[in-house]
Amino acid sequence: MASNQSPSTQNNSDEIDLGQLFQLIGRGFNAIFRWFLKVFLYFKKNLLLLIGLVVVGLAIGYGLNKIISKKYKTEVIVKPQIESKNYLYDVVNELQSNIGSRDTLFFKSIGIENIDFNGLNIEISRVEEVGNTESDTQYLELLQSFENTDAIADIVRAELQNKSSFNHRITFYYKNPTVGKVFAEKVLNYINTNTYFNGLLEVYRSNATARIKEDEKLLVQVDEIIANYTNGLASKANNSSNDKIILDNQEQVNIADIFEYKTGLIRDIEAKKLELEERTVPVSIINLGQPQVENKSFFGKSIVLLPIIFITVFFILSILVYLNRKSKSLL
Repeated sequence: MASNQSPSTQNNSDEIDLGQLFQLIGRGFNAIFRWFLKVFLYFKKNLLLLIGLVVVGLAIGYGLNKIISKKYKTEVIVKPQIESKNYLYDVVNELQSNIGSRDTLFFKSIGIENIDFNGLNIEISRVEEVGNTESDTQYLELLQSFENTDAIADIVRAELQNKSSFNHRITFYYKNPTVGKVFAEKVLNYINTNTYFNGLLEVYRSNATARIKEDEKLLVQVDEIIANYTNGLASKANNSSNDKIILDNQEQVNIADIFEYKTGLIRDIEAKKLELEERTVPVSIINLGQPQVENKSFFGKSIVLLPIIFITVFFILSILVYLNRKSKSLL
């Protein structure tokens, strides 16, 4: 008989446990509802005060934006030549130090008179290149086709040189847009007055010019050899299958090597002409931008920042008052 009552007792126990569980869930929902209700009543009670704080903050921020003068900037993209990157960063730090110390004598020495140091600042950073993983993979696959050729050395050398020489951005900040660009130009002229690097550039340009002249002489000789070979083929049909050239010393040269040598001379001349065009100053100016208003971040504007500060302070004070009242009730 006891065994017959056991399942009924267990079912009743399960029903009691489920009932308690549903009661706990209901209490939890009621607690959450009461919390939302308290928050709603809190905002309803202080709605006018919060609106007033926002309006006052917006008004003060708007007034400050009208009072505070705008700040302008000029961005210059430059490329250091002949390993002058460290010099570029050092000279920018020197200029910034002279601005911080308000050294008027230094700026007069580089041709800047009546300089206004208010809001004046110089910054430098490397221009980050946007990489494309898919295009880089395709480029590496393309390089594999040149793996067993002489061109791979030139390609790798050019790529390493391109990756090791970065462009840099010099940003000039100032408040007077009429003299800001002039200030930037005079500073850039000062950067390029380095005696050591200008002396090196003269040597580089002299060597490049001499190299071009020698290559052009060799190119003329190679053209004469190719022309003589072509005329010989036209006059002697039986030599049409011979791809060798016999020079004065009876040494045979492959005609394909002659054409490859000519191509190398042309590439060398092109590279040296490009070097003469680029290496004119220690730091080449790629782009000298126009004066532009400095764009501040959204939260950096006082018209938005002040209302947020006022409301945050109000919430903090309300929490402190609430904690103080609860602490007194516990005593």
